[in-house]
Amino acid sequence: MSSVAPATGGITTNTAKVPGGGGPKVANGRFTINLRQSGIYIAFAVIVLGFAIATDGKLLGFQNISNIIIQNSYILVLAIGMILIIIAGHIDLSVGSVVAATGGLAAVLMVNLDIPWPLAILITLVAGGVIGAWQGYWVAYFGIPAFIVTLAGMLLFRAVAMQVLGNQGVGPFPDQIRTLANGFTPGTLGNVALGPLGGADIITLLVGILACAGMVVMQLRTRQARIGYKQSVEPFAMFVVRNVLAIVVIMTIVVQLARFKNLPWVLVLLAVLVIGYTLVANRTVFGRHVYAIGGNLQAASLSGVKVKRVTFWLFVNMGVLAAVAGIILSGRLNVALPGAGQQFELDAIAAAFIGGAAVQGGVGRIVGAITGGLIMAVINNGMSLLGASPDQVMLAKGAVLLLAVALDVWAKRRAGASR
Repeated sequence: MSSVAPATGGITTNTAKVPGGGGPKVANGRFTINLRQSGIYIAFAVIVLGFAIATDGKLLGFQNISNIIIQNSYILVLAIGMILIIIAGHIDLSVGSVVAATGGLAAVLMVNLDIPWPLAILITLVAGGVIGAWQGYWVAYFGIPAFIVTLAGMLLFRAVAMQVLGNQGVGPFPDQIRTLANGFTPGTLGNVALGPLGGADIITLLVGILACAGMVVMQLRTRQARIGYKQSVEPFAMFVVRNVLAIVVIMTIVVQLARFKNLPWVLVLLAVLVIGYTLVANRTVFGRHVYAIGGNLQAASLSGVKVKRVTFWLFVNMGVLAAVAGIILSGRLNVALPGAGQQFELDAIAAAFIGGAAVQGGVGRIVGAITGGLIMAVINNGMSLLGASPDQVMLAKGAVLLLAVALDVWAKRRAGASR
């Protein structure tokens, strides 16, 4: 069965096969940066560096880094589901309203009905899945475009949120929910006493080191697999440099968090979601089918991909993730509001496109969507630190989104012209 494989991104190389069937090698040692796949990470580094300089280092302060993660966690959760929807060639405009509706349901269950919080969370997640199934049915089996279905859902589920909450705020939430949204992991092994790591929690540092080690192992396995299939790979020196830079960035963030209040629980949740969904997208049949549908719908159907079933479950998944975001947002605010989640759908869509998703579908990565969401978060936070007005923030975010989509279109035209 033919299918469209997910874009792997990174560095593309001019390669030639070794005579006698050996692995690929870099021709003349030259390589080029694939702007479509790697440009997002370069842009992220430039934006962070620029705001760090402009704010005299305040952007990278340990408390500010923690605030960026906590304040934007629900957008990043939504971006994970949205990138999969967009890869398959669809869109979801209803997620902000679903966040409000599910957050309101969680509040009513926990606060008004006094249902134990684990059961209330389970019911809320199931409700999110049912909402996704409702929309997925109309898109997948009835054939209505996702834009229309989810536009109707934006209005419908905003009304549901108002009805569920009686058009008023409901709270406060149990301590466990507030801890999930705003709390930090406990340190148990003590703190580093001296040097640049002074005050850093040891267990948090160990988690960061293990995360970096896991990343390098996965990168090495992917590289070896590409060599085994005679595919092009970047020069080993570039591979080392890229991973070293990634480790420096990750450990810088981890050290700052370890010196503040350790890892936010929402960051742990995000890490689990990113790893899980990356494996689903890149290593499972379902993930390959998602890319196949977005890459060429007709070819995917002829190849035996059950397009309707895959599309249906994508919207179910989006509903569940919107419910997760609704619980996190309500827990952070300690109150569920009928107006919560306004414009969240725009932020999630922007994160996906800035993170490398193609307008026509078939291209995108989970990590790219998270990076796109972080770019939006850094712009928001950095301009706030500089005292920028809301209209200036919106202007900057709109310009970044337009440039990201323009880069995608330009890269496609350039690739087509080179054939």
